[in-house]
Amino acid sequence: MTFWQFVWDKTFSQYNSKQKKDEFIIVDHLHYKNKTIEIFLSHSKNINLYELEKLCDTVGWVRRPLKKVKTAIENSLLTISLFYKNDHTHKLIAFARATSDNSFNATIWDVVVHPQFQKKGLGRLLIDEIIKYLRTNDINTVTLFADPQVINFYKRLGFITDPEGIKGMFWYPN
Repeated sequence: MTFWQFVWDKTFSQYNSKQKKDEFIIVDHLHYKNKTIEIFLSHSKNINLYELEKLCDTVGWVRRPLKKVKTAIENSLLTISLFYKNDHTHKLIAFARATSDNSFNATIWDVVVHPQFQKKGLGRLLIDEIIKYLRTNDINTVTLFADPQVINFYKRLGFITDPEGIKGMFWYPN
């Protein structure tokens, strides 16, 4: 994994912190399986953990204990889920979250987009929404950890590797 830091570009629009609704349509005509679907965005932390686990399975992530996943979500500053409605049920297709000290720094975690919905701008949308929210709250240093296969994706979004020689460091129990 590589340590990344986002370099703020003032061209991002302000995040609407007065938004009262928890979910709203963001893409109203995306074609999927010979149908036109509407994609919804939600900030709710009330996420179906089994559905999130299935989404993470689609990209090959190692399963984590659901109790710990729930705790991580509850302690996150922000969560963003993307889903579409299918026969009156929600189908989770993308997710990301951020943690923060609520002052200087934030870290983006668990960015996942279902493979059938990749290359449609949804990953970018997740990151853009998180960055807008953080910048509106005057958080200037945004970091993340990236696997090698997604490095170019994050570079295109303005993240830089090892800024000013800073290295991310890890400690793992033996």
